[in-house]
Amino acid sequence: MRPGRAIYATDPAKSRGRLHPEPESRTRTPFERDRDRIVHASAFRRLRGKTQVFVAHEGDHYRTRLTHSLEVAQIARAVARQMGLDDDLAECLGIAHDLGHPPFGHTGEDVLDACMEHYQGFDHNAQTLRVLTKLERKYPNFDGLNLTWETLEGVVKHNGPLIRYGATLKDLPIAIQEYVATHDLELDSWPSLEAQVAAHADDIAYNNHDIDDGLHAGLFTIEELRREVPMFERVLVTVERDHAGLDDDRLGAETIRRLIGVWIDDLVWESGNRIAAANPQSVEDVRAAGKPLVGFSDVMNENQAVLRRFLMARMYRHWKVNRSRSHAKRILKDLFDLFIGEPELLPPDWQQGGDGANGPRTARRVCDYIAGMTDDFAIDEHKRLFRLER
Repeated sequence: MRPGRAIYATDPAKSRGRLHPEPESRTRTPFERDRDRIVHASAFRRLRGKTQVFVAHEGDHYRTRLTHSLEVAQIARAVARQMGLDDDLAECLGIAHDLGHPPFGHTGEDVLDACMEHYQGFDHNAQTLRVLTKLERKYPNFDGLNLTWETLEGVVKHNGPLIRYGATLKDLPIAIQEYVATHDLELDSWPSLEAQVAAHADDIAYNNHDIDDGLHAGLFTIEELRREVPMFERVLVTVERDHAGLDDDRLGAETIRRLIGVWIDDLVWESGNRIAAANPQSVEDVRAAGKPLVGFSDVMNENQAVLRRFLMARMYRHWKVNRSRSHAKRILKDLFDLFIGEPELLPPDWQQGGDGANGPRTARRVCDYIAGMTDDFAIDEHKRLFRLER
């Protein structure tokens, strides 16, 4: 049964609107409209060829940024609905949160940030904002998708305020600095509960689905998880009790399915306690709370730490993954160095707005071009440019 809207939920009827005013839809709320614009964006489609741990060509059973984003959106929507929040906004933020990621997962981000060290750096969250407000070009009157203030706020601030603990606007990525100069996203406050839910839905999705991908890749076994991750073992026992004799594939899948439920239940329970204690009467009270009102319990945070240590040792630092990461580093570094030194090799559209070899505007254009690539396109582009084949 769907609960009613909570008093502290974000109300689409009271949205702060869009930077460029547009007539409202007769059939969709502003947040539904934002979600649909993102789904139809080129950057969203390209997520199908971007990976998090495994390179796309290594197999079609592993998560891509696209499947991960859909899983985050589903979890965010389910949690938001249970909590009486606006589930369209939560879903929208789940779909949008990874749009700025480059090819080859976090390795790609590290490489681009290093390449852009003297050109104001690279940050995937800032790149998401850049994609949504500048790089997508589908509309006649503006660049970007012209999303609502609430969606852009949630994209930028889903992990909390950006200006705090002594940080200033000048400490933030240049894409964020440039955008908030014309559209204030109130970077010193907490975001809506829907944005906070989407951030934790991301944790739930990647924690549990990295287990699934790691098992399928043979990087570790169910028995190793049983021995080293107590939370997994506790849930695994309930599956074995209810379904004796399951093969490993079904056993792992059912355990992960139940684990996701455990994470969601903990998030809803702990967040309910925090909200009850803070007693916000509006979404503005949430922003002014001075602390997050959505989160996991201390016990769940401890369980997460154990799982992350296991995955770090057995998956993220596995020698096979290290080899892929090393290959990816070389590909992206080669491409960046070549394009910034010889920008005439860029496709014509990407040469526009540059300022010559090694110039700062050229560097940003090269960074945007590479960040938008899929894994396979980056590999193929490297072959075209560095392998002389007859």
